[in-house]
Amino acid sequence: MDIEEEIRSLQLDSTEDSDGVVNPENAKPEEVEMLDNTVGGLESQADAGVNSQAALTDAEVNEQVVLPPEAIEERDEMEENARKRHLNVVFIGHVDAGKSTAGGQILFLSGHVDERTIQKYEKEAKDKSRESWYMAYIMDTNEEERVKGITVEVGRAHFETETTRFTILDAPGHKSYVPNMISGASQADIGVLVISARKGEFETGYERGGQTREHVQLAKTLGVSKLLVVVNKMDDPTVNWSKERYDEIESKMIPFLRSSGYNVKKDVQFLPISALLSTNMSTRIDKSVCTWWSGPCLFEALDAIEVPLRDPKGPFRMPIIDKFKDMGTVVMGKVESGSVREGDSLLVMPNKTHVKVLAVFCDEDKVRHAGPGENLRLRLSGVDEDDISSGFVLSSVARPIAAVTEFVAQLQILELLDNAIFTAGYKAILHIHAIVEECEIVELLQQIDPKTKKAMKKKLLFVKNGAIVVCRVQVCFLSLSSMNVSNKLLYAVSLYGKWKILTEVT
Repeated sequence: MDIEEEIRSLQLDSTEDSDGVVNPENAKPEEVEMLDNTVGGLESQADAGVNSQAALTDAEVNEQVVLPPEAIEERDEMEENARKRHLNVVFIGHVDAGKSTAGGQILFLSGHVDERTIQKYEKEAKDKSRESWYMAYIMDTNEEERVKGITVEVGRAHFETETTRFTILDAPGHKSYVPNMISGASQADIGVLVISARKGEFETGYERGGQTREHVQLAKTLGVSKLLVVVNKMDDPTVNWSKERYDEIESKMIPFLRSSGYNVKKDVQFLPISALLSTNMSTRIDKSVCTWWSGPCLFEALDAIEVPLRDPKGPFRMPIIDKFKDMGTVVMGKVESGSVREGDSLLVMPNKTHVKVLAVFCDEDKVRHAGPGENLRLRLSGVDEDDISSGFVLSSVARPIAAVTEFVAQLQILELLDNAIFTAGYKAILHIHAIVEECEIVELLQQIDPKTKKAMKKKLLFVKNGAIVVCRVQVCFLSLSSMNVSNKLLYAVSLYGKWKILTEVT
């Protein structure tokens, strides 16, 4: 073998050892050029890949910032469906029936109040010689309520079950605070009527003038269509989980509930509980305690209630129940119709002030979208806090709600002071959601036959207790936006301080 052949064989061996990678120093000029082109091509491809990835990221960001209306609506609907349904539940009934105790026990059982807080309330109640009131302190937060042992303002709290988010509205039971009870019931979807099974207490609340009767009638006419009747204090020594006592209360309540307009088979459910001992509340009662009850516990009954769905695409309506300043003007209320999103333009009625929604808060959480039935806090721009009053209504701009000074209403006369007659010129106080205004009956139009529900043809000058009448009502000092929501009723009361008339907007 000559010298040239040996050199070639050595070059081939070195190429194989480098796994096919050509060393530029040993390569021919053509091979070096080819290698440079290959490396340059790979680098340009890598740069192009990085640039395209950056471009894709920018596109994605732009897509998130600017979405078409259809995509935003679809996204909000998905978020709404993923959220648990929400219901406002008002606790009503005669004073000292155990409403606040039941509400407090619910919060404790659902984990919203810890054991240490309960021990603190137990000590506080014991120091006041009111050992059985400690659970009520969870809902009754101010000192006046705790000293008197009665609820004055509507207490508000939240809890959740597996399927539903609930807002508890603890309404006062004393007849001196019926206006506050109306405020709570007007926001409610369902009601829990708490009745004391203790001997003498049920009878006091049920007798004429008792708050059990009045609260039932108010709840029905204020739009609370579903009612849970919980017979409380079944552990009391005078009752001791007696089926006879439970049946006695149920047999007396059913005819009254039916006469108040409730469909007892579909819309009403009875169940026994002990709020103080939490018996039959979060878990079903043990057979060793009560042998005859096989129905659901309170949590199960609340979860199972079905209420009519509101229209999320209807015109937006939110009566304002409160307002405050927090990085802008913030208003509170319950959405009665329609939906709201961040960035929406709305109208404050009756002032016709245009506002923009800066932020939406559902309970304590900030959300982008909320539908009907939700209790919201909305941060607004374009309006000062001093220019808004409780009772104003946030409304859609395209379909604003009407502001009125007069309206036609169908009234049911429950009771008139000193057997007075109801005629044109009768003055009363009007309650509707957060509004309290003086009003006057200016004209009686028709009397309705309670049996046929049809208008009677006789000429109408006056009516007495028990009558159903269609009349024209004039608001004396206007700060009223009409609700324009079905089943939302007005409540009128005589200027002398006694509650008299249930009235329905037609």
